Amino acid sequence: MIPILLLSMFVSTPVKTSAETSLGLTVGAAILIDADSGKILYEQNADKSLGIASMTKMMTEYILLDAINEGKISWDQEYRVNEYTYKMSQDRALSNVPLRADGTYTIRELYEAMAIYSANAATVAIAETIAGTETEFLKLMNKKAEELGLEGYKFVNASGLNNADLFGMHPQGTGPQDENVMPARSVAKLAYHLLKDHPEVLDTSSIAKKTFREGTDDEIEMENWNFMLPGLVYEYEGVDGLKTGTTNLAGYCFTGTAERNGTRLIAVVMNAVDSKGAGSYKARFDQTAKLFDYGFGQFSKQEIVPANYVFKGKETIAVTKGKEDEVEIAVKEPISVVINTNEKDLYKPKLVLEKETLEADVKKGTVVGKVVLERTEGKDLGFIDGKEYSTDVVTTQTVERAGWLSLFFQGVGNFFGNVWGGITGFVGGLF
Repeated sequence: MIPILLLSMFVSTPVKTSAETSLGLTVGAAILIDADSGKILYEQNADKSLGIASMTKMMTEYILLDAINEGKISWDQEYRVNEYTYKMSQDRALSNVPLRADGTYTIRELYEAMAIYSANAATVAIAETIAGTETEFLKLMNKKAEELGLEGYKFVNASGLNNADLFGMHPQGTGPQDENVMPARSVAKLAYHLLKDHPEVLDTSSIAKKTFREGTDDEIEMENWNFMLPGLVYEYEGVDGLKTGTTNLAGYCFTGTAERNGTRLIAVVMNAVDSKGAGSYKARFDQTAKLFDYGFGQFSKQEIVPANYVFKGKETIAVTKGKEDEVEIAVKEPISVVINTNEKDLYKPKLVLEKETLEADVKKGTVVGKVVLERTEGKDLGFIDGKEYSTDVVTTQTVERAGWLSLFFQGVGNFFGNVWGGITGFVGGLF
């Protein structure tokens, strides 16, 4: 019995890679990425198109912030309420701030209502301000989705509601029961680019509570539907965005982002339920917390390839017509990636040269190829934008072009070298 116990102490257990990890999430789909690089850290059913509900508003925010930056509209610009937005805003069964039938509201007021309180009529008002009608705004949504490389999406309105909730005023060309859908992977990609291009969105998405039209007869308290924000019921350290969503089709969804110790993560959960299969606010935040716990607990940014790294046996490449017949090469920038802490040894650098020979003059810093990381075991989930781990390989010194006399003798030497090679080859063939 003792020998068996001693033997078991030395039997190695295979490391379970992050790509094979199951977090036991009770969701229709989920994905977790590093917000800086887009590295995918975890995914579950991430390519199936599902309802996204008010997570749609991230696209509306994106287009609005683009328009603001391009000077097409301004924060102080006013919107006059019409029959459609008035009627929608009075439906408190939907998420809304009531708008006056004869009222005007600034774009900033409407944006805060949309980003904090997920106000649907305010969202439509923004869409109409930018494009004239919600129907025309759909064209901008589809155009931006194509630019970002999103897949599996279908937009039928700007808010994320089911069209059945739009009082028969749904955008032209869409069905009366249609609803926006998208895979978790594309939702994460949308959030990734939104944070890259418009990080200021966090200034508003991080507001836990705010009074709409404070000091007026119309004031209403807006509590952010993101209950993971500081001070709210499911507070989670570092959370400062981004967008919740709930409809009968989509269930309880959330695109959350959190930052700790310089690392920002983006998590998407769709149709979250509890252990009994019931959807709830708590269920979506519990599942998101599991993703964040996994990301912050198991992953770290690690340098795999240092700057100036030199490949053994490939320290130089040949140079013709130069004062030197070779030039030294090395990796230009380091490759640092967010990976599972115990998986660093599973990544190895591979040199890919574009040219085997350079012609002088050769300048220092000339790109001659790249180094890519290859995983030696298990599956790597890659990046949200489909890129690879790579960095340039460059020359580390200058090789000047040889003078005319030196080039002449090089030419003579090459000529006789070729002739001699031909003769020896011929003679060798005879025997």
